[in-house]
Amino acid sequence: MIKLRKALRLRLFLLFVLPSYALLGDEPGLTVKADWNKVERISTTTLTLQVVVNPLLRRGSPIHGRAWDALRQLGADYVRFVPWYPYPKLGVAELEPPAAEHTSWDFSLIDPLVSDFFGAASGHPVMLNFSTIPQWMFRTDSAVGFPADPSEVTWSYEQGHELRDPTAKEVAEYYARVASWYARGGFADEQGKFHSSPFHYKIDFWEILNEPEYEHAMSPQTYTRTYDAVVESVRKVLPDTQFVGMSLAEPSNNPAFFEYFLDSRNHKPGIPIDVISYHFYAVPTADQTPSIQQYTFFDHADKFLTSVRFIEATRRRLAPKTKTAVNEVGCILPADIGQELPDTDPAAVPDSYWNLCGATFAYLYVALAREGIEILASSQLLGYPTQYPSVTMLDWRTGQPNARYWVLKLLRDNFGPGDQLVDTTVSSPHVVAQAFIAADGAHKILLVNKRDRPVELQISGAVGGREVHVDLKSRANPPSSSPLTSDTLVVGGFSVSVLTLQH
Repeated sequence: MIKLRKALRLRLFLLFVLPSYALLGDEPGLTVKADWNKVERISTTTLTLQVVVNPLLRRGSPIHGRAWDALRQLGADYVRFVPWYPYPKLGVAELEPPAAEHTSWDFSLIDPLVSDFFGAASGHPVMLNFSTIPQWMFRTDSAVGFPADPSEVTWSYEQGHELRDPTAKEVAEYYARVASWYARGGFADEQGKFHSSPFHYKIDFWEILNEPEYEHAMSPQTYTRTYDAVVESVRKVLPDTQFVGMSLAEPSNNPAFFEYFLDSRNHKPGIPIDVISYHFYAVPTADQTPSIQQYTFFDHADKFLTSVRFIEATRRRLAPKTKTAVNEVGCILPADIGQELPDTDPAAVPDSYWNLCGATFAYLYVALAREGIEILASSQLLGYPTQYPSVTMLDWRTGQPNARYWVLKLLRDNFGPGDQLVDTTVSSPHVVAQAFIAADGAHKILLVNKRDRPVELQISGAVGGREVHVDLKSRANPPSSSPLTSDTLVVGGFSVSVLTLQH
């Protein structure tokens, strides 16, 4: 019996423990093959990111210039700009209800952020989401206050589930005035007084609210009624703007939301459903070490992709002309969920975490491009203690980009709408490969290593090409590049690699 137990323990060690320490390259005969004559799909996917307003993006912040310059250097289309409720004075332009003699309209703290955003995104179409409805528009037992200091965070500003105007006309008129301030040079307030602005920005997409199933816990019916009212009002100001709806936090939990919102019979006549949006974050449990998280993140991604396929089937059935934006994609460490790390040091988050997040994003890019998703946005440019530090793409102390930023830039510099996805196979479950024929005819292969250890691959025709990557060795540095001198390639841990081949 003792010998049998020892034999069983040895067998379990060989099956489950030893492989975690071995190089993935020890697997025999790993190959990547592309059939360049077999095009499976034309990509429609634009890679971008979201920018959530917080105090470190304000003028006077020690990383203000570097943060906005990082956005500028990406040169991304459809960047999602979100003034969000934890900082009410930085996102809500009318913090008090109108009185008989005056109103509280004040854009003085919001304008510099909006101006810096449009400056950094200059020349590119954008997506705006002033996600926070003024709190006084909701029924609550007592008035809800907000900090006098615009840089002080509060997570209690959004309260109440019922609008004081159930038709949502009051909300719609608020957003129409905000849109007019930034696109039409001003607006007349509730008392008829005109407020003049210097802005005439082009707003390509206007997204309506953020994660409404959590923020005020809106039902599909309440949200759809609010969406229709806002679109009807804002469209008078922005007749050429497209509108983005739903913005769900957890699409897997809300199939009824898609069924209701995408059915045109539930909307007012003539209200467009241009784009739907929803989000994804990989979140490990608190007891998972970095070596375990690599399995969790990709498992969560696969479950999300199952939901995407069901959502896309619903969209094609009910609203086939509507496009899809997965416009918050990232990863979050458990302590961030409750904002429990106000004094987080970036060094407390291991460098490998940023690489793992980057590899997960690249993995989802391949899968969502195959599904025909139109917009995929990494979340977010800048997080910091009190606002999801583990979601950031920049070091909040220095503004230095981390591996998540460099992965997005690498992908954006090499892939985009119009690329041809060709038939690609890879003989390892730990590596994802997708070959593309770019718009200029270049033959490229994107490789994503889902594990934290190297893998050796055989890629016919690689010699003579060039490889550029972000991995555990490059860490927070720009992508590394080198010529391909062999058809054998060693791909580093959590590597996101782009091969450009001769043909």
